[in-house]
Amino acid sequence: MSEKHTMSRPRGPMGHRGPGVPGEKAKDFKGTVKKLLRHMGRFKLQLALVGLFAVCSTIFNIVGPKVLSQATTEIFTGLVAKVQGTGGIDFGKIGRILIVLLVLYLISAGFSLLQGWIMSGVTQKTCYGLRRDISEKIHRMPMKYFESRTVGEVLSRITNDVDTLGQSLNQSVTTLITSVTTLIGVLVMMLTISPLMTLIALVILPVSAGLVMLVVKHSQKYFVAQQKYLGKINGQVEETYSGHSVVRAFNREEEVIREFDETNAVLFKSAWLSQFLSGMMQPIMTFVGNLGYVAVAVAGSMLAVAGAITVGDIQAFIQYLRQFTQPVTQIAQVSNMLQSMAAAAERVFEFLAEEEESQSDACPVPAEQLTGAVEFDHVKFGYVPEKTIIHDFSAKVEPGQTVAIVGPTGAGKTTMVKLLMRFYDVDAGAIRVDGHDVREFNRTKLREAFGMVLQDTWLFKGTIMENIRYGRLDATDEEVMAAAKAAHVHHFIQTLPGGYQMELNEDASNVSQGQKQLLTIARAILADNRILILDEATSSVDTRTEHLIQAAMNNLMKGRTSFVIAHRLSTIKEADLILVMKDGDIVEQGTHQQLLDKGGFYAGLYNAQFEESEAS
Repeated sequence: MSEKHTMSRPRGPMGHRGPGVPGEKAKDFKGTVKKLLRHMGRFKLQLALVGLFAVCSTIFNIVGPKVLSQATTEIFTGLVAKVQGTGGIDFGKIGRILIVLLVLYLISAGFSLLQGWIMSGVTQKTCYGLRRDISEKIHRMPMKYFESRTVGEVLSRITNDVDTLGQSLNQSVTTLITSVTTLIGVLVMMLTISPLMTLIALVILPVSAGLVMLVVKHSQKYFVAQQKYLGKINGQVEETYSGHSVVRAFNREEEVIREFDETNAVLFKSAWLSQFLSGMMQPIMTFVGNLGYVAVAVAGSMLAVAGAITVGDIQAFIQYLRQFTQPVTQIAQVSNMLQSMAAAAERVFEFLAEEEESQSDACPVPAEQLTGAVEFDHVKFGYVPEKTIIHDFSAKVEPGQTVAIVGPTGAGKTTMVKLLMRFYDVDAGAIRVDGHDVREFNRTKLREAFGMVLQDTWLFKGTIMENIRYGRLDATDEEVMAAAKAAHVHHFIQTLPGGYQMELNEDASNVSQGQKQLLTIARAILADNRILILDEATSSVDTRTEHLIQAAMNNLMKGRTSFVIAHRLSTIKEADLILVMKDGDIVEQGTHQQLLDKGGFYAGLYNAQFEESEAS
């Protein structure tokens, strides 16, 4: 069965958005947040403590400037008294005030540390649980889901989306609590000092908010363009790198460089404008804030002269004014993070809500007791209801027989194997194993009866010993070596540095394609299943190795029911039964010689291949 893995273009690193620049929005923000809260229901106590500690930390931090103002007033009063000759600075009192201030800030830092530690734990446990749920979900989903989507699209759920969710959740919850608490607390403290000065400070807010929104409005389109072309340029680099030999072979270097330069130019323009405009926000906020400080200083001086407030109160108020603008900016940033979090969570929950394979706990016959009798009874199937590709397939296979399925590309050969293993269920008719409809079996138990060797090899990062043992995890080293010998790969392994302990890299590119195929065949031999499926198992090896593998396969297939999908008809001459498929139906069946004598469709295919071999 051929597996076509279509890798999506990898996304580049996310560009930094400016404050208040909207990210990707969720389709149902409220619904997604409710689902996330339900998912985090077991952390209710921890979240309550996070909220409590964040509020306490903020309150103690807010009280600080008011206490500090007493020290400032004491110094000012002492200096005036010293100048007038009526007294001096009471350093003892100032020291006691500063000790109180230090204690307040230490308590604030302690609460902040505790809430950060708890929130980090909650976030990572949430991400851990979601990754685990996604991983388990993948194994319960039907094959049609993965065949209709790219690998990158599925992987992004467990990597990008969960990471985005975790980062946004960790930052947004505590930031939102502290920002709101700071905003309210600072406003209260400012009002206790001077309602008039507070009114002046509040006038500044709509001015700064209006200027920020104006910048956001103009910069948003450039951030969107930056993200778009960042992904595009990464895709171009990935494609060019992976196909570098092809680019050079066809002398397309100049064309590739030209396309890259065009994309890079657009990315440069959008990135420059977006970063410049977002960079303007801080100077704008600083400028407006400075205007506020001037207005407050003038009003405060007049009130101090009138005796309405002290000098320390002016200093405390200016500190509060500086703190007052920060929560506004933070809340704008948090709203963006919450949107990103909800969008990522929505994609994760959509994936977790996808249709799963129907499972049955039934197992009419344990896998190890199956004899391998297989019957296709008027099977009809289409990947989509309106497009039937298997119209009326019937065949009966006795235990231990080797059945070859041949035919032109698109005839339905691989589809029959997918139906046999219940990657899909038939639309009509039935497939029976040992007289039992495969739909009566638990899918996992059914697949324990099958061993597979595919045209597209799959090896993972690990030692050669581990890759072969994947066929049967409890196999001894001696059994692994015996399987390797049966697959005629033992000698090759011994010539490698490290032998069976040699580490294969991620795509196993440190061994040849033919050698990879031999290793997967050794894995199938070790698995020792009752029914074998061989999909072009020898297509990637040379003629000499093909003969060796064929001999090993013939020995392996003795006593086992084997389905061999082959395009090289010379490899299936010894098959007990050859099923010739065309347009989803069996047009001929019989042994190799019987089909040649018949002089029909199979004979035409065989003779065409024979003529091609002679010509080459």
